[in-house]
Amino acid sequence: MSSETTTARRAPAAPAPPPLAGREQAGRAQRARRHVRRYWQLWTMLAPAIGFVVVFAYVPMYGIQLAFREFDFAAGLTGGGWVGFKYFVQFFESPLFWDLMRNTVVISLATLILGFLTPILLALVINQILRSRVKRFVQTVTYLPHFISIVVVVGMLQVFLSPSSGLITRFLGIFGLDDINYLGSTSAFVPVYVLSDIWQHTGWNSIIYLAALAGVNTQLYEAARIDGASRLQIIRHVDVPALVPTMIILLILNMGGVLNTGFEKIFLMQNTLNLPVSEVIATYTYKIGILSSQFSYSTAIGLFNTVINFAFLVLANQIAKRASDTSLW
Repeated sequence: MSSETTTARRAPAAPAPPPLAGREQAGRAQRARRHVRRYWQLWTMLAPAIGFVVVFAYVPMYGIQLAFREFDFAAGLTGGGWVGFKYFVQFFESPLFWDLMRNTVVISLATLILGFLTPILLALVINQILRSRVKRFVQTVTYLPHFISIVVVVGMLQVFLSPSSGLITRFLGIFGLDDINYLGSTSAFVPVYVLSDIWQHTGWNSIIYLAALAGVNTQLYEAARIDGASRLQIIRHVDVPALVPTMIILLILNMGGVLNTGFEKIFLMQNTLNLPVSEVIATYTYKIGILSSQFSYSTAIGLFNTVINFAFLVLANQIAKRASDTSLW
């Protein structure tokens, strides 16, 4: 036997190549390290925000387990007997379930639809103002109500809608509508809530649409005017198409909170007269959990509300993705 054959037999076998999954994982880790080394300044600036979200958004999610446990004050969040879906069934069988769902859906949908359309209309109107001084004045006037405290807004509603001395009540009395207690009427509560919410937030919510309109190529306006297009035609064929992507994204985000009514405002506007239409899931959860100390029951209600909102978010995103090329993911 030759020496070459003996050497070949004694030579160690070549190591087997790592599996494909391992190579891909190593490649991703290497790319991630290069990315962090290259943009470490940006990640350093982002670190406080990430920490804030983790501490105040993700860590409290541990308490979701209370929806499936019998809360024990001695054991805290980590203790209590496992009861499964007991509190969910209790909520579904509650006599207040359908009333709460109806009130929440009515107020939320009314606020969502009108509160979604009015900022678009306001942005289109402001965009048509040619004088910059007038335009800035209109923007300032419509933005200011957003910075008014909700407590102050509810106080203003109580003053202006007072049955005896309210300014708006006296004005509506000219048209024969002075015999209505607007804050105590079950038929007037939802319109008052929605209209006051629109008044407070429409101007502020129109900012993002004005920013989208500011990015429209001015040559499109010039071409439309040369072709003889009127203002309404320019709005229809130039402005509205430019707003569609922004409208879709904001609508998807709003659908993610379709059952999240404004707790503070509704709670402050509540009284014994309008309670049949003003009691929503958010206020009921507060009363059950904080005032009555039924923490497991209130956690189950809040989790149910969150799951429904998440389902609407996913559904709206999928519909937008199929109907257009704009979606969150």
